[in-house]
Amino acid sequence: MDHFITIYTSRARDYHHLILPEDTDQNLLPAIEHITPVHGQRILDLGSGTGRLPLLFGDRPAQLICLDLHAAMLAENARQRRHHRGRWSLVQGDMSRLPLPDGWAEVVTAGWALGHFTGWYVDWQAKMQRVLAEMHRLVAPGGALLIMETLTTGSLAPAPPTEALGQYYAWLESDWGFSRQEIRTDYQFASVKEAVAKTEFFFGPELVEKIRRNGWARLPEWTGVWGEKL
Repeated sequence: MDHFITIYTSRARDYHHLILPEDTDQNLLPAIEHITPVHGQRILDLGSGTGRLPLLFGDRPAQLICLDLHAAMLAENARQRRHHRGRWSLVQGDMSRLPLPDGWAEVVTAGWALGHFTGWYVDWQAKMQRVLAEMHRLVAPGGALLIMETLTTGSLAPAPPTEALGQYYAWLESDWGFSRQEIRTDYQFASVKEAVAKTEFFFGPELVEKIRRNGWARLPEWTGVWGEKL
């Protein structure tokens, strides 16, 4: 089984503890709102995971539906919703077949989800095309699509971590008309020891060695925010 699928199906709580210290400078929400406001909007969040974007948005959306394929991630998402007294809805399902009417959303987001297709499928462009078509179907005229993906963790400069991700990012821009912002979303841990303990299961020994070598309690990370206004 793929490394990330194993985590998403059996280590959702650990994953959520990993992302809690992320985006310490709070750059993500301003980057999103540079493309579109979220206050008072109907938002569909695809690949919602344990609730990173719902927790970021808080009570700003008028309505928020969060979809994910993995039951364990949705269970942790629901736990976070209870803890934070959130109001968003949760749906388990496939991003390529969404049970909502045309034009339902004013904003459709997909955070750190589509990029996995480049590792999971040989025909990743065909798989991704179906999801992007669904995103376009569901967004209302004048609405916005947003895709967030990694531009490396543990680097002082932004870059696609793999050649396939680089091809995907270029494809979003050249074939689909998305524009890119590059932002820092550093993790701030209490210590190097905590940084190692919380990241190793997800990022592996190579990054852990880099954390130790550089003495990083603040782990540098870059994120790409791709936006398209309809």
